[in-house]
Amino acid sequence: MRPSPHVLDLFAVPEDTEPLPGGQGHSVRAGDLVLSPERDALIQDWLSPLLARLAVRLDVDPARHPRDLRIAVPVPARDGSWVVDGWAASRYEPGTVACQNLAVSIAAGHVLHAQLATSLLERPVRLPERNDRWALAERVAFGELPVPDADPAVVELVKRALAAADEEPSIGRDQLVHADLAGNVLLDANGAPVVIDFAPAWRPVLWADAVCVLDSVLWHGAAREVLDEWRYGPARAAMARAVVFRVLSDAPADVAAYAEVLGVRLPA
Repeated sequence: MRPSPHVLDLFAVPEDTEPLPGGQGHSVRAGDLVLSPERDALIQDWLSPLLARLAVRLDVDPARHPRDLRIAVPVPARDGSWVVDGWAASRYEPGTVACQNLAVSIAAGHVLHAQLATSLLERPVRLPERNDRWALAERVAFGELPVPDADPAVVELVKRALAAADEEPSIGRDQLVHADLAGNVLLDANGAPVVIDFAPAWRPVLWADAVCVLDSVLWHGAAREVLDEWRYGPARAAMARAVVFRVLSDAPADVAAYAEVLGVRLPA
């Protein structure tokens, strides 16, 4: 994927683009911006201004410590739009490296979510209109859609995970959360966490934490021992819903890996 000359012109960046690692592998650097494809204008039109205001507020806070949370600032195009032909832009953060410390990523998420809890009090009306595979999987994970027809092993795992999740009445109140923190926290030259590539969901913070832990253990090299904290009570319910979310949205899904996280033995 490469942005067209029209996209580059509206974001006022040079045509010499550079692929960036991470995410789905499609984002590119163009000048001082990161351009990411396949963005929904209906979502970015409310999300990007919210994140931009929060990012600036964090950056100019007079009480700010050099290692406090930062957010990669979304940047609009020259015509004021946040998405051009499916591409959205954010400020490039030079000198950053991927955060490899799960505890730091979780802590960054907690600070981010605390800020968002006071910035947005009601679910945005456009958020339920998403119909991508992640949004649909999320709704199944929270019992808002039936279990879809799929591979029998996937269906069995989903049903058993939902049964485990339903044993707990609540895992917390819904708010705006980043549903894909693992791999999307960088560290700048001062060691401050920089959150990128915000994946919006209106769900409990504990679930967002569970998704981050799950992804970090299975795909980013975190120690499996951290899963011990997610085997009982609300934490287990959150992890079960995280497993449903991922096993239904991954393409393809490693069903055995997700079953092992929950300690579920599937039929041969």
